[in-house]
Amino acid sequence: MATVTTQASASIFRPCTSKPRFLTGSSGRLNRELSFKSIGSSSKTASFKVEAKKGEWLPGLASPGYLNGSLAGDNGFDPLGLAEDPENLKWFIQAELVNGRWAMLGVAGMLLPEVFTKIGIINVPEWYDAGKEQYFASSSTLFVIEFILFHYVEIRRWQDIKNPGSVNQDPIFKQYSLPPNEVGYPGGIFNPLNFAPTLEAKEKELANGRLAMLAFLGFVIQHNVTGKGPFENLLQHLSDPWHNTIVQTFS
Repeated sequence: MATVTTQASASIFRPCTSKPRFLTGSSGRLNRELSFKSIGSSSKTASFKVEAKKGEWLPGLASPGYLNGSLAGDNGFDPLGLAEDPENLKWFIQAELVNGRWAMLGVAGMLLPEVFTKIGIINVPEWYDAGKEQYFASSSTLFVIEFILFHYVEIRRWQDIKNPGSVNQDPIFKQYSLPPNEVGYPGGIFNPLNFAPTLEAKEKELANGRLAMLAFLGFVIQHNVTGKGPFENLLQHLSDPWHNTIVQTFS
């Protein structure tokens, strides 16, 4: 009977050459290849791949049964059990997706104008002073217009969640319609670069959307504490890193 031994070397136990998850946005599965070579037998090498369980948001904490890792961005995080109802879960998936997209636009709209103004490319007010400017209509009129438009869009989106594909055709301009796609990824004019909604792309978008939501909250808190924008706070910190920190701010 041949004796089987494991040689502790890179050629025997070697990780896959794939990039880390934070670079690729992969599903978080950990792949390892382990080879065993029989002594006294032929030179054939038996190989198998070990696939670890998808990582939880807190190591050692079991994921809820209704979060089995099949959804993009699912790390088992639902401490309040909000997604236990399948119907609620469908809504929360789309709500997170849309809020993440708005957050990414919002954070870019808060940060980039401040940066471009500081370096002299444009001259626009800070995001926290934008509401004080004079526009083509009063603030109350703009609020009503936005309310009506957003109300219409949100109703259409809700109808698409309840009955996928039911609102693909424009109700006014009948010649315009969207191709049949997955809910939340309409394609057509909403995807001018024709990105495929792969699992990797979905996870990257969700990760950036979640980060943007946290960044937006950080921008608001930062302004309430310091009275300045994020880029100005950064410049202030870089000018004197040892004395312009969060410790001095709260002290």
